[in-house]
Amino acid sequence: MSSNPGPEEPSAPRSSSQDVPASEDERAEREETTVTTAAPAAAVEEEGPTDVIEAEDGPVEEDEFLAEGWDSTSSNASTSVTSSVYHHAYENGRRYHAYRYGRYPIPNDDLEQNREDMRHASMLETTDGKLFFAPIGDNPGKIIDIGTGTGIWAIEMGDLFPSAEILGLDLSPIQPTWVPPNVRFIVDDIEDEWASGSGWDYAHFRNMAVILRDLQKAVNQTFRHLKPGGWIEFQETWGMPFCEDGTMPSDDIMVRYFELCTAAMAKFGMNVDLGPKVGEYLERAGFTNVSCVRKKMPMGTWAKDKRLRLIGLYVRELALHSLASLGKVFANLGMSPTEIEVWGATVRAALKESDKVHRYYYHYFWYAQKPEGGSIS
Repeated sequence: MSSNPGPEEPSAPRSSSQDVPASEDERAEREETTVTTAAPAAAVEEEGPTDVIEAEDGPVEEDEFLAEGWDSTSSNASTSVTSSVYHHAYENGRRYHAYRYGRYPIPNDDLEQNREDMRHASMLETTDGKLFFAPIGDNPGKIIDIGTGTGIWAIEMGDLFPSAEILGLDLSPIQPTWVPPNVRFIVDDIEDEWASGSGWDYAHFRNMAVILRDLQKAVNQTFRHLKPGGWIEFQETWGMPFCEDGTMPSDDIMVRYFELCTAAMAKFGMNVDLGPKVGEYLERAGFTNVSCVRKKMPMGTWAKDKRLRLIGLYVRELALHSLASLGKVFANLGMSPTEIEVWGATVRAALKESDKVHRYYYHYFWYAQKPEGGSIS
């Protein structure tokens, strides 16, 4: 690897062809077949724009997305608990969870928490305000949010279902202490032996399939601890960019960036390419009624539709903020701080010009049901 790649052509480690998309033809083939080959028995529903997303002809109004009431300095990480699981580790000016240190290479500090809450807001725009797609009914009794992060989804579910018991679990103890009375949080590792009770009506995972080292084990354990007839849902972003109008070059920097992320996260035993394939794991665990809603999310404010422009703004800002969180990830590839900075500057420049290249991503909402005749372990 060059120690000083130029800003126009940064070098990137590449994994095998099985892990990294290798060509424009392969990407086109995967876009066309990803849902049908991932889970042949699953019902797939396209929501949102299924045709080419129409691009805006003129400039976006300067104040169209003016933020009001957003406090980027606020933190919900305060706690008086002194247990060792609430300790943190610090590297290169960023804070990471100390519980099972090294398990998850993304920070848990205020910057990352703000990014997680922004991602939640982008999801609500994408789903027209839906927190879930699984048909869990009007009165679910027990809901578990696995990988709860800042706890924002669990808190909103607690408000929506005040009679339900909501449990959020995560490796990082960053959730707020002032929550609805039916919501509580614990520090736990879903890939360890299950310690979160049984009889759940609904289990929710958001962007977890791509960071679990053993997705099948997590799905199997969830299956065993759901009540018969209970539901599981995975909400997963796939970071491979696509384009429908020829504005994205064949050697697009964001495609190369996704390839780099794929190779880097693989070093931690994670597969960021799993979003389209979750259905396979659900079926192998014994779930039925496996279904998927797939939505397009533009990057940048190039879409003609105003709601899609707002989603595109969120997607671009999330990508920009993520660059500062991936130093530890890329360092594990053997990249020097200089190389990481050069890559970051190159991607940042591409993102700031994102309205000229009409990229979009897919987000998958997989949900499935435990058969009524099943048992609870």
